[in-house]
Amino acid sequence: MSSDTPDVSVVIGAYQAMPYLIRCLESVEAQTLSAERIEIVAVDDGSTDGTGEYLDEFAARTAIDTRVVHQANSGGPSGPRNVGLGLARGRYVFFLDADDYFGEEALERLVAMGDRAGTDVVLGKVVGVNRGAAKSMWKQTVEHADIFFSQVKFTLSAQKLFRRELLVQLGMSFDEKLRTGEDALFTLEAYLRGNGVSVVADYTCYYLVGRDDGKHVTKSGSYELRFDSARALTALIAEYVPPGPERDALMVRPFVITLLPQFGPRLLKQPAAVQKRKMELAAPLMEAYWTRGLANSLKVNERLRLICVAKGRLDLLLGILRFMTEGHEPEIVRKERPARLYLAYPHFGEGPALPESAYRVTVTEWVGGERIEPPASTASSLARRLVRKARRTLRAALPAGLTRRA
Repeated sequence: MSSDTPDVSVVIGAYQAMPYLIRCLESVEAQTLSAERIEIVAVDDGSTDGTGEYLDEFAARTAIDTRVVHQANSGGPSGPRNVGLGLARGRYVFFLDADDYFGEEALERLVAMGDRAGTDVVLGKVVGVNRGAAKSMWKQTVEHADIFFSQVKFTLSAQKLFRRELLVQLGMSFDEKLRTGEDALFTLEAYLRGNGVSVVADYTCYYLVGRDDGKHVTKSGSYELRFDSARALTALIAEYVPPGPERDALMVRPFVITLLPQFGPRLLKQPAAVQKRKMELAAPLMEAYWTRGLANSLKVNERLRLICVAKGRLDLLLGILRFMTEGHEPEIVRKERPARLYLAYPHFGEGPALPESAYRVTVTEWVGGERIEPPASTASSLARRLVRKARRTLRAALPAGLTRRA
C-alpha cells in the first residue's frame, strides 16, 4: 500500500442536497483524523439547486483531497455510490449521505476499530436528527459482533466503514436495478462475506438527518419495490447461509422489516386488488423461507399475520388487523403443563387454519403496558432441576466443616 494512500475515502452521492450539503462537508473537514488521511469523492447526480456548484467551490478551497464528478441524474443512490466507489483509493470507504453529517471523532474511531479488530465492516453509533434512528445495536462497543444473533442485522444502511480491499476482491457494487433496499443488500453481503463486523457504540459517529422538505428516497415508490427488496435479501441469505438456526435468525430481518409492513393496518384501507396482489407477491417467499424457527423468533401478532399470508387467508388477516386497529388487547392465556403462554388474538382455539401454536408467546411481548416473557422450556426447566440436584448431592458428600465456595 502506497504511503500516500488515504485511510478513508468518503463517498458522497449528492442530489438536490442544499443546504444540508454544507454541514455535511463541514463535518468531514472537522474530523480529528487529519486531512491528508482522508479523501472525498463527491458525485453530483444531476442536481439543479446549486449542489454541483457548491461541491466545486468546496473542492477548490479545502485541504482534503476532493474529486467532484458531475453526471446526469441516475434516478437513485446506487449509481452515484458506484461511481464514487470506482474512484476511491482509501484503505476504507465510508458512504456519507449528503443530507447527514459526522461526529468530529467518527473517522478516527472507526478506522482505529477496523485496524485493531481486523474486521471488514465497522458500524458507528447513529442518532436521528428530526427523524428516528435504530437504537438496539448501540448498547455496547464490540470488536466482533455476531451477525446472526445480535442486533447488527437490523442496521443495513450503507452509512458504515467498509474495508475497500474486500469490496474490490468480491467485485461488490450497489444493485442499480433495485429502487429501494439496495443498501441493505450491499451491506448484508459485506457482513456475510467479510472478515467480521465491529460496533463503535460509545461515541455518536453519524447524525441521520430528516429533511424538512420530506424528500427521502426510502419514502417514495410503489409497494412492489419492497417485494423486490425482500426477494433480493432472502435470496442472498439463502445463498450464503445453509438452512438452520443461523439462517432463520437472519431471515427475521427481511421478513419483519421489509415484508411485514406490507401487511400492517394500512392494508385495511387499500383496494381489494392491491390486497390480493400483495398476497400473490408474498406467496413465493413464504413457500421458500418460512420455517418453524423463523416463526418462533417473532411476536405473536407478527407470526399470525405471516401465517395468514402463507396460507393465503386474506380474510383471517384482515380480521386480525381490525382487532389491532380498534385498540383491543389480546387476553393472556396460561397453561401449566407444559408451561405455555398464549395471546388470544382473533380465531384463537377455533381450529387448524390458525393452530394454537401460532398464538404461543416465544419472545418478549408487551400487552397493556405489561412485559410478558415466554416461560422457560421444559428442557431448560429439567436441566435446571438436574443442576440443583447435582449441587445438593455434592454438598452432602463434602466432609463436615467444608463448605462450597460461593
